[in-house]
Amino acid sequence: MKYYLRIILLLFLVMSKVTYSQKYERNLSSEQWQFSKLGENKWLPASIPGTVHTDLLKNNLIPDPFFGVNEKKLQWIEDENWVYQTSFSITKKDIDNQNILLQFDGLDTDATVYLNDSKILSANNMFRTWKIEVKKLLKVGKNELRVEFFSSVKKAKEEAKKLSYVLPGDEKVFVRKAQYQFGWDWGPRFVTCGIWKPIKILFWNEAQIVDVRFEQKELNKNLAKLNFRLNINTQKAGNYVVKMDIMPFRFQLKKGNNVVHVPIEIKNPILWWCNGLGVPHQYQFRFSLEKDNKKQDEKEIKVGLRTIELVQEKDKIGTSFYFKLNGVPVFMKGANYIPTDSFLPKTTDGDYQKTVKNAVDANMNMLRVWGGGVYAEDAFYDKCDKNGILVWHDFMFACAMYPGDLAYLNNVKHEVIDNVTRLQNHPCIALWCGNNESDEGWHNWGWQKQYNYSKKDSTQIWSNYKKLFHEVIPQTLDSLLSKNENRYWPSSPSIGWGKKESLLQGDSHYWGVWWGKEPFEVYEKKVGRFKSEYGFQGMPDLKTIQSVVNNDEHNLQSESIKNHQKHPTGYETINEYMQRDYIVPTKFEDYVYVSQLLQAEGMKTAIEAHRRAKPYCMGTLYWQLNDCWPVTSWSSVDYYGRWKALHYQAKRSFENVLLSVQKGNETYRIQIINDDVVAYDGVAEVEIVNFKGEVLWNKKVNYKSEANSNTTPLLLTTGDLMGIKLDSVYLSMKFNSNDKHWQSTYFFEKPKELQLTKPTIQITKIDDLTIEITSDILAKNVFLSSDDDAFFSDNYFDVLPNQKVIVKLSKPLKTINFKSLFDTMK
Repeated sequence: MKYYLRIILLLFLVMSKVTYSQKYERNLSSEQWQFSKLGENKWLPASIPGTVHTDLLKNNLIPDPFFGVNEKKLQWIEDENWVYQTSFSITKKDIDNQNILLQFDGLDTDATVYLNDSKILSANNMFRTWKIEVKKLLKVGKNELRVEFFSSVKKAKEEAKKLSYVLPGDEKVFVRKAQYQFGWDWGPRFVTCGIWKPIKILFWNEAQIVDVRFEQKELNKNLAKLNFRLNINTQKAGNYVVKMDIMPFRFQLKKGNNVVHVPIEIKNPILWWCNGLGVPHQYQFRFSLEKDNKKQDEKEIKVGLRTIELVQEKDKIGTSFYFKLNGVPVFMKGANYIPTDSFLPKTTDGDYQKTVKNAVDANMNMLRVWGGGVYAEDAFYDKCDKNGILVWHDFMFACAMYPGDLAYLNNVKHEVIDNVTRLQNHPCIALWCGNNESDEGWHNWGWQKQYNYSKKDSTQIWSNYKKLFHEVIPQTLDSLLSKNENRYWPSSPSIGWGKKESLLQGDSHYWGVWWGKEPFEVYEKKVGRFKSEYGFQGMPDLKTIQSVVNNDEHNLQSESIKNHQKHPTGYETINEYMQRDYIVPTKFEDYVYVSQLLQAEGMKTAIEAHRRAKPYCMGTLYWQLNDCWPVTSWSSVDYYGRWKALHYQAKRSFENVLLSVQKGNETYRIQIINDDVVAYDGVAEVEIVNFKGEVLWNKKVNYKSEANSNTTPLLLTTGDLMGIKLDSVYLSMKFNSNDKHWQSTYFFEKPKELQLTKPTIQITKIDDLTIEITSDILAKNVFLSSDDDAFFSDNYFDVLPNQKVIVKLSKPLKTINFKSLFDTMK
């Protein structure tokens, strides 16, 4: 069949007299690259894309940067200058092309590039794409390419000396480089350098399509009117044909840059929906450019048809802050995303796929790309498009103030152009945000006093801030995006967490829990309009710790364990909270387990408080989804992709239909939060059950949960609890509607107060990939593990007496280990 299709295609091409594209490219990343410390000429093999740290490691010149305390031993690398070089061949056919561009998709960061000993580029921004016309410098045969990298740390410190004041954020603010490389309270300091994205040579002749931009002019259930804006560069004026698939559009183009418009209409369009609300449908379009029946270039894009609005309207309490997708108000559920590795080229397309899958599997519909990291690779956004994950996207600025000189602002402007142009067609992009916490830091973190600014200094720094985030970036977006796609928010959060107004308008980051050491219960009071950051730390899986710390150092006082905790009071804070809610274990592996339960319980309190406040609150994005190295952090998925207890809890708390308890002074309100776009008719039931499985009290009602609603079908009073020992019972909540069933439990006391007894847990094999877990009495927080690394579809769950828990396995296992909270309370 494939053979006949090829024959038909060849006949079609012959009949239409159109030859194949004259534009082609060569990937120079696959050439034989070498690197050396600049000036030493001790050449060693290098990998492109790559970093100097990973190249040193591959050549056995440094130990594993992540292991033990090796990070501290490797700080010398950031102060050195490095050079990469290769040679490549050019044929007579290659050099006969009219245009030859050398393209660097990413150089980290301060680099000078030489081609055949001629300087062709000085780069100073790892987020930009660099293109250089090199036809006149190339020769038939062997060509030499050399890239010299200079210490960004030294350069930044030199730039800092030029100012009469110190900017918050130290030297990193002077270089357009991933800010997290300089260290964060969850990440190591590895200020690396290198060719971190591919290098290629582009050959073209008469014309090329530079880019295709998609505009949505009109969208309703009957009709979509689209406009595709093609930027075309030609070598000479003339008649050209743009084909959308096989539909021709004829244009008279001038020499140089041209912009042409291709209008398209789609009847009965299929909309793109986020995860949980529908199918994230995409349309695919292929555009080709022809002249005199010769195909010059072609590009293919996918688009999703949807409308997104950021709604901010005055109400009786303050100002709303929520997103409408296709006219439907959507409660956003998700997390903050940081770079997946300290050494970015290690991240594969498969890693991005796993990251997005983790979000989808936890019932998320939004990720926030945090401003201290990087603009991710195309694969990340492709996976978000395909899986219906909306993206709140910071520009790459975080927790600092930045220079305001013209050269810096112009550099940022081109960074914005490069990345917004690259990403603007993705339906997943919901919002562009100027920075993370820079506005809050200026107004609430005491920088003026800390750095002893004069009035003149303060005025200048704030003026530079406004130039960057209130002028340059939004004005650049205005030039790039259509009005209906231009959603910009200058800074997240809009108001600091210590101020009352932060809960009445805009988005908010709440750090009274953790930083302020307030109890988890405060989350139920401090509910804002859109919670874009909050969090609590938990230790990673024991296997993850074992990968970077020797077994004889498995204690909180060891230097290696402490080096994998970057918050200055991290373990102290975890321990303080653990003492409040749990019996603190003495065994290290039990401590790891309970730290994860603590993190999960705290985040459950926050997430469900936010959801119970719908529609006042319309978004909850916890800090953070992932890690860039093996570490104790706020993540719900550790560096190796192992789910912590938090991620399993997020999956439960982010279900479209949630049963949750709002505790009052004398009442317990059982709320049903329905994020679905359909209503459910059924029976709501609540029971008080002791740990042996005996029902002590129950109540049920027929109930209809309307679409996109938050209602209270049942109320429990303190009178209903008279004579019941609250440390020995739980509240069971159920909602059944035809073949759909939702269930949740609520404990009246903290875990350390529960009168748990030893459960008899049984695991029964259903088939190679399915097990059933039962217990004679309540088994709290059952944790499944295996010596063989495997994924469990559910974990850290309660096994209720007389009930079965079905768990799917990622692969067959010979043995499965388990423990429950009781085992740590001895």
